[in-house]
This record gives sequence, structure tokens and C-alpha cells, in this order.
Amino acid sequence: MLQSTGRQLPRRLVQLYAGLALYGVSMALIVTSTLGNMPWDVLHQGLADRLDRSIGTVAIAVGALVLLAWLPLRQRPGLGTVSNVVVLGLVLDATLAVLPDPTSLPARAGFLVAGILLNGVATAAYIGVHLGPGPRDGLMTGLVRRTGRSVRLVRTSIEVAVVAVGWLLGGTLGIGTVLYAVAIGPLVQVLLPLLSVSPAGRPTRPAAAPLPRG
Repeated sequence: MLQSTGRQLPRRLVQLYAGLALYGVSMALIVTSTLGNMPWDVLHQGLADRLDRSIGTVAIAVGALVLLAWLPLRQRPGLGTVSNVVVLGLVLDATLAVLPDPTSLPARAGFLVAGILLNGVATAAYIGVHLGPGPRDGLMTGLVRRTGRSVRLVRTSIEVAVVAVGWLLGGTLGIGTVLYAVAIGPLVQVLLPLLSVSPAGRPTRPAAAPLPRG
């Protein structure tokens, strides 16, 4: 069992960081489309505009603050959790620096669709290695455990709150936000069994796909 776990670790680490990097690229594609950000990126962008900081820097700061909120919830972060905080923001900023601005609606729609599809792959890839959830997802599961409320209610409440605050601060809310919310669950549900690897090296087929919120 230990030997099998050790043999799988390099593959799991490569998949973790590839997934996180792809996640950051997908965030940049959606932001650049200007058709509506992912829920947490509405907040990140709004704060970035007000604080005159890059959206990636704000995403890292918000992720770190959310991770601190795990303490009273008695959540335990993993390598994937800490890596999520840092890698997403760095890759987001780096990708935004080189992406061209789409000048037509079809091009913007293409960026949006590509971003959502890539985000589904990235989400399944990094969740599938079982090295710790993202900080925002861990906040959700911790609140579910402590409050006894449903995952749907807690997740919806958190996302409505961050979208509302982000929109008031100037973050981009639009059709892309809605499409992402509708599409990401089915995408990850299909892709996660294909990319999920247990520590023992055996593929796993989870019944439900927990979704990170970026």
C-alpha cells in the first residue's frame, strides 16, 4: 500500500499543478471575455479595481483570508489547498499579461466558452488527486458541517454574497457568470471519474463532484 502510494505521488503532483495552472488560464480567458466572471472573480475584480492591484494579487489575498476562516471551522488544509491559494493568482496574472483583447462578440464568446470548458478539465484534474480542496470549497464544506445546512444552501448563500459585493465594487457580472454556474457541475461530474486517482493508485469514481469555487 505504501509502495503504491509512493509510486503514484509524482503523477498526483504533476496533475495537481497542471490542473491549478490550467485553472488560472481558464480564469483569465473568462475575465478577458468581459461577458461575466466566475462568481468569486466578480469579487476579485471589484476589489482589484478599488485597491489598484492586479486581480491575481487580490485572488491570492482573498484565498489566504478564506483559509484563515478555516481555523474556527477546524478544517485541515492539504498541499493542494495551499498551492491553490498561490498558483491560481500567479497564473491568472501571467496569462492576462499575454492574452490579446478580443475585439468582436464572437471572439469574446469563444474566450468564454473555452474558459468554461478548460475550467471543467482543470477542476477535475486538481480535485482528482485528493491533495486538499481549494480554500473557498473548504469554507463551504466547513460551514455545512458546523451549521447542519445543505451544501446547496451554503454554497448558494456564499456565492450570492460574493457576487453581490463584487458587483457593487465594479466586478463584471453577466451571462458568463450564469453559464459558468450552470455548466461547471455537469462538466466536472463527467470528467472527474476520468481524472481521479486514489493515493493507492487505483482510479476512483466518486458519486458526486465537489466543486471548488476558484
